[in-house]
Amino acid sequence: MKIIKPREELREFVRYYWVLESNEPFSILTFPIGCPQIIFHRKTPLYIPELDKSQDPFTISGQVNFPAHLQSDGNLEMIVAVFYPHAISQFINIPPSAFYNLEISGYDLENRQLDDIASCIFDSNNHSECINILENWLLRNLKPSLNIKRTANSIYQLITNPTITIQKLADTACLSRKQFERIFLDSVGMNPKEYAKIVRFQRSIWSMQCGDRNFAGIAAECGYSDQSHFIREFKSMTGMTPKTLLTYCQPYSDLFTNPI
Repeated sequence: MKIIKPREELREFVRYYWVLESNEPFSILTFPIGCPQIIFHRKTPLYIPELDKSQDPFTISGQVNFPAHLQSDGNLEMIVAVFYPHAISQFINIPPSAFYNLEISGYDLENRQLDDIASCIFDSNNHSECINILENWLLRNLKPSLNIKRTANSIYQLITNPTITIQKLADTACLSRKQFERIFLDSVGMNPKEYAKIVRFQRSIWSMQCGDRNFAGIAAECGYSDQSHFIREFKSMTGMTPKTLLTYCQPYSDLFTNPI
């Protein structure tokens, strides 16, 4: 896998791009990462057994709260843009909540310009050219707003302090709780209470990635009410307990790790 840094003007919105080519079949278990993605498959798309479907060659992947397997037949070439949690709403013409717990075809957005971008990416000669095409489109459609800035700040606070309350986030944004929850949902694709679960989970995975095996301590640090609460939510995100996960794979937090 190759990780590529966005150009400077897009770094508030795009975390990174990654490119993967593989001639070997594989199956990998993935967990909620809290970041939407735009995916281009230049060869055979991945299959997701939990959804009983293959990804579209041009896929938009929304916020999810469940684990899923990704399976490849060994004929894989994919290019992925990973956005910050609130940022994909800047560039598409439907709210992210419309593809909550879903992977939809980008062609379903009925955006002729975006369809043309996808065609150019599929016809391009190399990955650098693909990403340049995508970035030019993103820059043309960039439209920052006050509400986006408010949501970005709220997510930063959540990541910095997973124990913070939703009311405190609303107060900091100078909004009523009801207004804040509506704006957050419009930008992120799930309500702040549910997104906070993703953050707590990703923070716990990061603690385990760093070698922490004190589950009671992880629970307290990440904002869970107790160890039982931690294990229950962890299992809903991974399908297994923290202890079982350690025997299955090496913990890795997509949200708290900067691959660049």
